[in-house]
Amino acid sequence: MSAEPEVRLTAWVHGYVQGVGFRWWTRARALELGLRGFASNRPDGRVQVVAQGPRDKCQRLLELLQSGKTPGSVDKVIADWSEPGDPMPGFSER
Repeated sequence: MSAEPEVRLTAWVHGYVQGVGFRWWTRARALELGLRGFASNRPDGRVQVVAQGPRDKCQRLLELLQSGKTPGSVDKVIADWSEPGDPMPGFSER
């Protein structure tokens, strides 16, 4: 367990990111990093990613989302950092 304080990352991923395995890919990366949260398709075509855990691990997930090595095609990622909320079990696709 990291001694680093936990944070919550909310990332809004824009581009061709629905119907291409993006949420599954994000879930796999988040679990590898030991993060909790979810990836959710939004009605406007974006994917919302909410991840909670040590800041360095959340930062790494954000870098992966922006890497250009995701399924589909990411145009931009808008990130918002906040205090951790209620505990979330695991990392799910919604």
